Amino acid sequence: MSTSTDPTITLYGTPLSGHAHRVEAFLNILGLPYRYVEANAEVRRSDAFLALNPFGQIPVLVDGDLVLPDSVAILVYLADRYDASGLWNPKAPDQAAQVQRWLSVAAGDLRFGPALARILTLWGGAGTLADAHRIAEHLLRFMDSHLATRDWLAAERPTIADIACYAYVARAPEGHIPLDPYPAVRRWLERVEAIPALTPMPESTIPQPA
Repeated sequence: MSTSTDPTITLYGTPLSGHAHRVEAFLNILGLPYRYVEANAEVRRSDAFLALNPFGQIPVLVDGDLVLPDSVAILVYLADRYDASGLWNPKAPDQAAQVQRWLSVAAGDLRFGPALARILTLWGGAGTLADAHRIAEHLLRFMDSHLATRDWLAAERPTIADIACYAYVARAPEGHIPLDPYPAVRRWLERVEAIPALTPMPESTIPQPA
């Protein structure tokens, strides 16, 4: 986490949120100074936080006068605003389309598969664990096939697509979804975690099945 004395960027999140981790990881990769504000459930119900995001969800990024919720939107903004190389969110039509495809996966099957299974297992909530497992297993089979012949999800180098998909795949076992059957996915996770300045998604204690 950056410790700049006067950063212009503030990130609201929690350490165990995969959505917040996406943004924190990318800020670190880009070397951007920022202030981290832990926004637990009580904070997210406050009027001050709801003024930032009426949905009461994390992450929220504040950059000067800009207030931006939604982890995928934040990744796109940070890449386009601060990545001078243009490699993290490429603009070539074919690569841009592939990045967008995987960002859609992150907001779709990843959210309702591995992410939801982890939430239900660790904290409970609305949803069906069997359905989350079914979606997760279908997604991981597809990802494993996709990654069997390539190193990265969307291009010949890492992009924000890899950052968006990393955390909830890495911690899928916390939702009792094993990664042993997916060797290409496990090799991809190792490559993501080797990206300079990226801090791996923190681990949680996995409850044992009743």
